[in-house]
Amino acid sequence: MSVFKDYSNYYDLLYNDKDYASEVEYIHSLIQAECPKAKTILNLGCGTGKHDFLLAQKGYNITAVDLSSTMIDIAKKNNESDHIEFSIGDIRSLKLDSKFDVVISMFHVMSYQVEDADLNAAFSTAKTHLKEDGVFIFDCWNATGVLSDPPHKRVKNVENENMKIHRKTTPISLPEKNCVDVIFDIEISNKETDESFEISETHRMRYLFPEELQTAGKNAGLQMAKSYKWLTTKTPEHSDWYSLYIFR
Repeated sequence: MSVFKDYSNYYDLLYNDKDYASEVEYIHSLIQAECPKAKTILNLGCGTGKHDFLLAQKGYNITAVDLSSTMIDIAKKNNESDHIEFSIGDIRSLKLDSKFDVVISMFHVMSYQVEDADLNAAFSTAKTHLKEDGVFIFDCWNATGVLSDPPHKRVKNVENENMKIHRKTTPISLPEKNCVDVIFDIEISNKETDESFEISETHRMRYLFPEELQTAGKNAGLQMAKSYKWLTTKTPEHSDWYSLYIFR
């Protein structure tokens, strides 16, 4: 799963329009509803730690892992909380000596588990690290939404005081695998020197059916408790691209 290499260095700027605060309020509300005494969280696939910083402000103690060493370096550099521990880790094989009230996995990390073995291993990791009454909360690409409204090419331009970034996103559907290869072609321009360079990464993303998730949960000893349209407590509709699931 060799993604988020050079891309990691520009991740926060590319997603500077992402509403982390609203997402954390949403996750916090779900935790309070499902596990109101929760104090500890394990975050599988934490990226640069934006969710974790805000969750720590809610009073949680967080252990956060990511496969990308660059992402973890950025998260550690920006961390000012004593309530977060960041480390490099593969969510398919992670083994810690602690159990947690809640395990979360945000921003489609589960959709990066493109093989059944990957998905089963990630669920097993969640189960292994959950306390008896704990909950596993994650979001992913909803298969019926992706199939009814296939991804298309996109262009995004962002900048700060130092650089400009032009990102072209090209999807290639792989229906036989229930996946999409998302190709990111990125041009980075230095505003001071006018120098520029390009990077390219391909991220294979899997769209998931509820039945697949139920099977992965059953294999790990977890049961689907609820499913929601992302950022709501409504039942996912056929056309919704993103769903959130709660397993116990």
